[in-house]
Order: sequence, then C-alpha cells, then structure tokens
Amino acid sequence: MISAIRLRHWPLFGRIFAIMLLALLLVQIFNFALVVLVPPPQPDITSLATVVEALEQKPSETLRISYDHPPSKKMAGPHERRIAKILANRLGIPANQVNVDTHFPAPHGAPMAMFGREGPVQRERMDSLPRPEAVLFGDFTVSARMDNRWITVKPKENAMAPWRRRALLWLLVAIVVVAPVAWILARALARPIRLFAQAAERLGRDPKAPPLALSGPPEIGEAAAAFNEMQSRLNRYVEDRTTLMAAIAHDLRTPLMRLGLRLENAPGDLRTACEEDIRDMEEMVAAVMAFVRDMRRPSRRQRLDLQALAQSVTDGFEDAGGAVTLEPGEPVVVEGDAASLKAMLSNLVGNALKYADGATVSLITQGANAVIEVRDCGPGMEPDDLERAFEPFFRGERSRNRNTGGIGLGLASARAVARGHGGDIVLANRPEGGLIATATLPL
Repeated sequence: MISAIRLRHWPLFGRIFAIMLLALLLVQIFNFALVVLVPPPQPDITSLATVVEALEQKPSETLRISYDHPPSKKMAGPHERRIAKILANRLGIPANQVNVDTHFPAPHGAPMAMFGREGPVQRERMDSLPRPEAVLFGDFTVSARMDNRWITVKPKENAMAPWRRRALLWLLVAIVVVAPVAWILARALARPIRLFAQAAERLGRDPKAPPLALSGPPEIGEAAAAFNEMQSRLNRYVEDRTTLMAAIAHDLRTPLMRLGLRLENAPGDLRTACEEDIRDMEEMVAAVMAFVRDMRRPSRRQRLDLQALAQSVTDGFEDAGGAVTLEPGEPVVVEGDAASLKAMLSNLVGNALKYADGATVSLITQGANAVIEVRDCGPGMEPDDLERAFEPFFRGERSRNRNTGGIGLGLASARAVARGHGGDIVLANRPEGGLIATATLPL
C-alpha cells in the first residue's frame, strides 16, 4: 500500500522509465531461459545409403532430387572428399563425378548437437550407424553425374522443425508476459492526453465547467493547474467585458432621463424628434441589459429533445399569427440549457419572420452533431454581410427603423448560445432565394 502511494507521486518520466526497464528485464530473462532450458537444435542425420537411393532416382521422404544443376566450384575438404569417394564406389562411377558440399562440420566422435540438457539424446542413433563417414549431418548438397546429366540431392526443408516450434512457443510466452507491461506503459502515456482532450472539449461546450482534478504525477498536476488557470482567466475576461457592458448600459439611463426632463420646455418639433431618439436609446440600453442578463444567467445543462423544443417555439409563433412550419422528424437528444437553446431558436425564427414573413424549421443529425436549419423565402443578404450579421448592433436592414430592423443583438446572442454549447451558427443564401440559418450542436 505504501509503495503504491509512493509510486503515485513519481514523475511521469520516472514511471515510464521504470516500466520500460521492467519490460526489458523480462525479455532478457526469457532470452536467458531460452538459451539455458531449451536444448539446442539437433541436426538431421542422413545415411549414405539413403543418399545413394536418391541419386538412383528412388523416391525419398527426406531428400529432394533435382536435375541439370552443376555442382558449385567450392573447394572440398578432406571429409567431403572421403564421402564423395564412398558414394562414387557405391554408385559405380568415378570419384571426380561426385561432388559433396556439407554445411555442417564433420563430427569428431559424437557431435555437440547430439547432446541436450539431459545427456546424449541421440546416442542410440549414432550407435546404430557403422561409422561417422557413413552419414551426413544437417544440411548438405550431393551432386553426381549419371547418364550424362547431373543429379543433385538435398534434404527437404522443414519450416517447422521441433527446435523452431519450441523457440516460437517461447516467443509467444514472452509476448504474453510482456504485453501487460506494454499495456500499462501505453495507458500511462495515453490517459493524461485523453483527460486533457476531454477537458478541452468540455470547456468548449461549457466555459464554467468544473476544473480538472490536480492528481497524478507532478507533470500532470502542473499541466492540470495551468489548464485550470487558463479556464479561470478566460472566464474572468468574459465576465469583465460583460460587467463593463452592463455598467455602461446602466449608467446611460440617468443622462437619458435628465435629457427627457430638460426637453419639457423645448419647442414641439424639437421635443418630438429628441424624444424619439431617447426612446431608441432606451430600447438599445434595455436590449444590452437583457443580453448581459442572459450571459450571466447560470445555465442548467440536461438531456433534452430538440425536436420537442423546436415544436414549443414554433407553436408560440403560430399562436401569435406567424407563418412557421416545423418539418416532422425523429427526436434529437442533446445536452444543453433549455432556456438558452429556446432563446437561440426564437431569435432565428423571429428574424426569418421579420424579414421574410415566414420560416421553415427542420432538425437532422449529421455524424456527431445535431443540425437545426431555419429557412425563409425573403430577399437574402449581401455575401459580405453574412458573417457581419453576427456582430453586435449590426442590422441587415439599413433604415435604422426599430420597427423593421431591430436592435442588432439577436444573432450575436444566438451565436453566443450555440458556441457556449460547443456548436456554431452560420448564414447562407439559398440558391432558390431566401436565407438559411444553420445551427450545429454536439450530440
């Protein structure tokens, strides 16, 4: 228990280094065990009688016969020359028409490879042979010129010899033993990265999400603290801007009220014009205060059905006499704040009704996102204004008439809600005429 607690406080570098050393140690232990415990490979023993039968073109289970392959020009050793002479005598041909090329050293007494861990495992096989010169060990090539052509004999290749099967088995066992260590190392590397990716995604959806827990190795704790400090600074920056907007809007009420009082004694035409301007400014102040209030309102995230929410919004506009249509569709469930999302959708539908006298709303899913589309058949917008429409106080209707153009905070507020949920809103002109507002929200 104490060692586990101490290991938890190890630096990430130390943990990875220790795990890699442990894996290397395990591999070396298995390699040492393979050398010590597994007997070395034993060469195949082939009698010269079997070679002679193969050269006489008799079927053989252990030898492979080929034709018209002249022997190599390699200089034969003493043992190979003795074997060639024996084979030539048994075949009844001159010794210079037999070539022997061995790839295993000639035995001096009993060969080393004949002895395993328990002793001479092939002593009986050796005792049954007349003498070492009467056999060939391991891999060899024997060529003889018979009937005016070269006949070559080689042992058949055995891809899965017993010693290879044993080595493969040990390799599989080593992989099974080392695999958990490799899994622990990969998890130690990937887990902090995954946690930071999840935290960044959560921050994009909800800037006021709970901070990361300061646990784990010191490097992870330092990175988590830096991430939490960044989140706190971002929230303070947004809060300071919002507070400044609220303070300016609030303080403007007093001079506007004094201007209204001073206009009581002004000429009629001047007083009427000034009062209209004051009312416009008061509406702008009220809109800014409402925008700030919505930004500061604590959000309550929960799973909700966007289709049902859109139905509620469109029913409200229809009851007020608006020409709004909601296309039927399957339920689309997202995690979000119901009041904010309802205000976002109301702004989009309200804009469509204000400028085009009608709106069509549809909801679909695309990959990992829910897509809300609000279409109208109005005049559309200039391409340069499609992105500027989301700037605060920008009005697509240039008359500056509050009855036709509004204040210019609706789309800015709608995009702020969408981005606060990890999504976005974009505007585009429809080819058949009109405008389409597309809001995407993560599922």
